[in-house]
Amino acid sequence: MDTVLFVCTHNSSRSQMAEGLLRDRYGDRYEVRSAGTRPGSVHPLAVAVMDEIGIDISDHTADALLAHTGARLDIVATVCDDAAEACPFVSARKKNLHRGFDDPSAVTGSDAEKRAAFRRVRDELADWIKAAFDPAPPAEAEPADAA
Repeated sequence: MDTVLFVCTHNSSRSQMAEGLLRDRYGDRYEVRSAGTRPGSVHPLAVAVMDEIGIDISDHTADALLAHTGARLDIVATVCDDAAEACPFVSARKKNLHRGFDDPSAVTGSDAEKRAAFRRVRDELADWIKAAFDPAPPAEAEPADAA
């Protein structure tokens, strides 16, 4: 089982949602963690929009990247927005991935606008995770000859 670490700045929204999505969809194939370079706390709207799709991340904690020093990390995926943030490089044993996602916690406006931003990023993360981590479909079995 490969170990995956999702990394972003605060480990409060994007990496938390990515961790929850990968664990929910492919947790039988991956051990999943997340961390941040400047961890804060898990954003309540990240918890809320994940709950909307049946994934509970309410027990997640925002962890420091340093807590994973020396850990066996097969895949490290940064999910920061390159244009707005400095994403760290953490060497993985097998593969490093990067996909920049907007920081939904940076959105200002009404509660509805903020929630919409979290939903949009959640759905973008879900699409990317499916493309990047979905196991190959099983080969169809040949029909048995009825003799």
